[in-house]
Amino acid sequence: MTVEKFIPNQTTTLETPVKVLEAGRQQAGENTSSNPAAKIGFVSLGCPKNLVDSERILTQLRTEGYDVVPTYNDAELVIVNTCGFIDSAVQESLDTIGEALAENGKVIVTGCLGIKEDEIREVHPNVLAITGPHAYESVVERVHEHLPKPVHNPFEHLVPDHGIKLTPRHYAYLKISEGCNHRCTFCIIPSMRGDLVSRPVGEVLDEAKRLKAAGVSELLVISQDTSAYGVDVKHRTGFWNGMPVKAHMQQLCEKLGELDMWVRLHYVYPYPHVDDLIPLMNEGRVLPYLDIPFQHANKRILRLMKRPGSAERTIERVKAWREACPELIIRSTFIVGFPGETEEEFEELLDFIREAQLDRVGCFAYSPVEGAKANDLPDPVPEHIKQERLARFMEVQSEISAARLKQRIGKEYLVVIDSVDAEGAVGRTYADAPEVDGVVHLNGVHDVKPGDRVWAEIIHADQHDVWGVISPEDDEALDDETTA
Repeated sequence: MTVEKFIPNQTTTLETPVKVLEAGRQQAGENTSSNPAAKIGFVSLGCPKNLVDSERILTQLRTEGYDVVPTYNDAELVIVNTCGFIDSAVQESLDTIGEALAENGKVIVTGCLGIKEDEIREVHPNVLAITGPHAYESVVERVHEHLPKPVHNPFEHLVPDHGIKLTPRHYAYLKISEGCNHRCTFCIIPSMRGDLVSRPVGEVLDEAKRLKAAGVSELLVISQDTSAYGVDVKHRTGFWNGMPVKAHMQQLCEKLGELDMWVRLHYVYPYPHVDDLIPLMNEGRVLPYLDIPFQHANKRILRLMKRPGSAERTIERVKAWREACPELIIRSTFIVGFPGETEEEFEELLDFIREAQLDRVGCFAYSPVEGAKANDLPDPVPEHIKQERLARFMEVQSEISAARLKQRIGKEYLVVIDSVDAEGAVGRTYADAPEVDGVVHLNGVHDVKPGDRVWAEIIHADQHDVWGVISPEDDEALDDETTA
């Protein structure tokens, strides 16, 4: 139900990796004093998929004994993991590289924008090295060239077996594949990350099991195309815990559902086999939450985008899913102002969202990112019209959002706590993915900590968030804990 303008800035600052590492050391009872040498600063930009890449790089660096520091001045070298999805993301990446160079002087660039080395060096010729996305080994090799490995005692500098995570302890992203086989005309991700490469199913499930052992209670399953998992290996059969498991979305979800965790699915294409996931949601094995980027409703625009589906079939499937699983939450994203989009076609999109009544919606105006095939299409929409359509879209969806959130008032939900501040606790229900959806405000509640789960009754709602009060049973339990 959150209505949002797409903003690519999902930055983890220099301080974030350090806070995560320090918290892990304290929990393990380690000495938290900094390593006297080989200090690295790290900035991660872009989407959760990029965040997972950052986690893997940091895990390897920490394994080798490098320390991660929170300021440019303390770092002997800075790594910037870039995003290059749309023009504003490219500019943010270039600005961040420039800031790191100005403040530190020694910068290695990696990530999606790294495939455009000439473009980066034209603006910032003094970067030490540039690598592309998910090039973990190459990044570490470039670090070795400019900052040799420190003298390392693995018994003093331990790395947990689940690796370094840049998310709070109670949730984590689980990336199941790299790349994408689609060639959407507005997207350049395949040229950056390549075609679909699925991870072995046993490896994915092993990582999920390690994350649970480390205290993670919510898995956010991600990839460029989650529902295509295993297509590249023809759904090859692997083994986990001595049992055969196919590299297929449904079987993966079935096994993840046995771990007794919240399992949330992101970036799902509406393939027919998505219908088979609905019973798993009804049974409580995975969360009744689907993140499906529909992008548009008009058939002609979808063909120009090289996207599947049509408004009529999508509405039918949404209705069928909700009939089978009434608690289902559907999140989607849309593009307005695509080249050639007429006023009538835009109005068709507005009619679609009014009828579909989607729970969570993100929208952004078409951005002619360099290399996208759609840039060659005739009749580009003027920028002022794109922005006007974006505002109208958001206005309609805001009304839908407010109405749907209002329906939660008086109902009780299990809420996972994400943070606690002076005003009280802030958490999420099964309907709320971190960072991209709304939250539950529990004003005045302080006797909880991140990762706790409490039952709360919803008493108020606006267009984005809801407010709740702790249910009597949980309130008594919290009082007992405080007294004890």
